Amino acid sequence: MKSRNLTTDAQNMTRGVQPDVTEERGSNGPSPTEIRQRAFEIHIERGGIHGCDLDDWMQAERELLEKHTKSNDGGSTKK
Repeated sequence: MKSRNLTTDAQNMTRGVQPDVTEERGSNGPSPTEIRQRAFEIHIERGGIHGCDLDDWMQAERELLEKHTKSNDGGSTKK
């Protein structure tokens, strides 16, 4: 049985994925396509374990919103 490289598999799979509708990032945060791609990366990083899709989506959304917020406010943090 040959070993599988999940990261390489994920990269190869996401290259061919095209959104079925045009999704643009709004001024309020990342697009659903960006969130979907990051959630899939998180899923693969975890070892491809099923059943945590909502957790993966929420983590991806948090990470991307934080990144988007930092890029829009010049990198300063709010208290």
